[in-house]
Amino acid sequence: MWWFQQGLSFLPAALVVWSAASFVFSYITAIVLHHVDPLVPYISDTGTMAPERCLFGIMLNISAFLGLATMYVRYKQVHALNPDKSRIIKLNKIGLTLGWMSCFGLCIIANFQGCALFIHVVGACLTFGVGAIYMLVQTVLSYLMQPEVHSKDIFWIRLSALLWCCSSIVSMFVSSVVLYSGLYGTNLVQKLHWDPQEQGYTTHIISTISEWSLAFSFLSFFLTYIRDFQKVSLRAVVSLHSQTLYPPAQSFGSDNQALLTAGSI
Repeated sequence: MWWFQQGLSFLPAALVVWSAASFVFSYITAIVLHHVDPLVPYISDTGTMAPERCLFGIMLNISAFLGLATMYVRYKQVHALNPDKSRIIKLNKIGLTLGWMSCFGLCIIANFQGCALFIHVVGACLTFGVGAIYMLVQTVLSYLMQPEVHSKDIFWIRLSALLWCCSSIVSMFVSSVVLYSGLYGTNLVQKLHWDPQEQGYTTHIISTISEWSLAFSFLSFFLTYIRDFQKVSLRAVVSLHSQTLYPPAQSFGSDNQALLTAGSI
C-alpha cells in the first residue's frame, strides 16, 4: 500500500499539491503572455488578467474545498483522541471555525481578483490573518497532546512553520505599508510591470517575496498532517426512518378517499 493510500493522508497531500499547482500554473501563464514581470510578482497579480484569471479562480476554489475537508477531518481526529478533555475540545472547535473562515477568505481571493481591491484585501486578511491564528491553535493543540498522542518532533515542526508564517506576515505588512504610503506615488495598486530603476522597486520585491513565503509556510504546515491522517478514516452512517422516500401509492389513495368521504358528510 502506497503512503497516500493509508487512511485519509491523500487529503492534505492533495491540498498542498493542488494549491502549489494553482500558484505555479497561473504564474507560468501570466509570464508567457507577458502580463506580469518574471521576477516575483504578487500571487494575486498572476491571476488578474484573462485567461490566467479563470485558471487561478477555479483552482483556488477547489483548494478552498480541500481545505474545508482537511480541517474537518483534523477536527474529528482531535475530538476522537481527546473525548474527555474540555480544554482541548474547546480549542478544537475554535480551530475548526477559524480554519473554515480562512477557507472562505480563499474563495474571496479566488473570485475577486486585484481589480476589486477592497474585497480582495478582506479575503487576504481572512485567508492569511485568520489562517495564521488557525495554525497557532493547532500548534497549541499539538503541544497539549504530547507525548501521549503527538511526538515532540511534530510540535516543533509545526511551531517552526508558525514562526515562518508570522515572520512573513510582519515582513509583508511592513513593506506593503511603506510601498503604498504614497512615498513612491499613488498609482501602484494596479501596477503589474515594474522597472528595476524605479523608486520603491526594492520594497516591492520584499513585499512580493514575503507573500510567496507566506503562502508556502501555510502549505508546509499542512504537510505535517499527512502522517497523522494515515491513521484516521471516516465513514458515513445512514439511518433510515422508513423504507421509502414517499408514502406508498395505496396509502396516498386511501388518504384521498378518506378526505372525500369526510367532505361528503
